[in-house]
Amino acid sequence: MPSFDNIYRKILNDLRVELKEEFDRNFERKAFFTDPPWAPVKYPARRGSLMMRSPGGLRSSIMAKVIADGVQFTSSKPYADIHNEGGRIKVTPQIKKYFWAMYYKATGGITYSIKTKQANKTKRNKMLNAEAQYWKNMALMKVGTDITIPERRFIGRSPEVDQLIQNVIDDNMKELNQTLITQFKKQ
Repeated sequence: MPSFDNIYRKILNDLRVELKEEFDRNFERKAFFTDPPWAPVKYPARRGSLMMRSPGGLRSSIMAKVIADGVQFTSSKPYADIHNEGGRIKVTPQIKKYFWAMYYKATGGITYSIKTKQANKTKRNKMLNAEAQYWKNMALMKVGTDITIPERRFIGRSPEVDQLIQNVIDDNMKELNQTLITQFKKQ
């Protein structure tokens, strides 16, 4: 007969798998379950959405493990919390360096005419110019300036999560009930 510990561990492991899959789907939905969609980026994106830019670095960094009294979700990305919760960050010299690096990266993709030495007037260049201008504006901010990061929640509690937890528990209890019935019929 299955022990309480085994049943509890199986439920937690099933929750780990199911919740990880659902939290991963939030990146496809670009929203936290049925909440309003995530705030868009402030400049034209070259590829995908903000949360999927590096290709899926944040998304693939989400790890789930069973702990003594539940399931724990973590990310190796230091910016995971600020994107999930939203908040304010202060411009530091290190952040300014990052903004300048992004500016140079964006301008490096612009194509120029050999004859006129001016940027070609292509749709791609216009998008790159807008992105480059965004990063330049960010880099020119004074150290100590506050930047507001909007909440783009991808993990946490919600009615959908509570329902999923209830479904996993119900499924496991039905399975246990079937196992017990089968075992009692054998005796």
